[in-house]
Amino acid sequence: MRASMKATPPLLLVAHGTRDPAGPVVVERIAAAVADRASVPVHVAYVDVIGPTVAEALGALHGPVVVLPAFLASGYHVRTDLPAQIAEVGRTGDVAVTASLGPSPELAEAMLDRLLGAGWRPGEQVLLSAAGSSDEGALADVRTAANLLGRLCGQWLHPSFVTTAAPLTADLCADGRAGFIAPYLLAPGLFHRKLNELPVHAVAEPIGAHPRVIDLVVRRHSAACRDSFAA
Repeated sequence: MRASMKATPPLLLVAHGTRDPAGPVVVERIAAAVADRASVPVHVAYVDVIGPTVAEALGALHGPVVVLPAFLASGYHVRTDLPAQIAEVGRTGDVAVTASLGPSPELAEAMLDRLLGAGWRPGEQVLLSAAGSSDEGALADVRTAANLLGRLCGQWLHPSFVTTAAPLTADLCADGRAGFIAPYLLAPGLFHRKLNELPVHAVAEPIGAHPRVIDLVVRRHSAACRDSFAA
């Protein structure tokens, strides 16, 4: 009888962490959808604020693991914090870390779908709004996200930010003439509530557990298994 095939490495989704209960709900929904689609165990951890921590999650997983940073840009937490937390528990040789969730064409397609759901139609103004960061690498990723969405919307998009970076979305909306806001946010929470307070035509829903997000996560997991753990 032929020997059974090696089990597919599980996926560990790692998010930032927030005390707003809406954030973990979205991450868990993504995890559940990916597990169902790919027939692979999917676990969740957070780099800050709440648990389980990366160390706790990895401590419960034995053998190869694929780690996917559920961040929309590759800032400090993706480039420095997460690798350090993995190294602290001695799990470097059997852990494959993928690129951050965004920017990506799949997320742009999900954002377009959210805009259409908010009533946007081609030709109407779109303003992309991200959380904000002091990390230049993260800001560059947001600019890439704006370019990807702009191509789908048929207009040139310059990103704006809820906080920390310039230009602030609130400043661009102060005259009351702004059209639709496309939040470059994974989950609802404080930042999305702030956007909904602005004098604009409509604010789209966050990206959330959109089917294109699930497609992206499954693709990243499959690529990491192929490139890092192929027999």
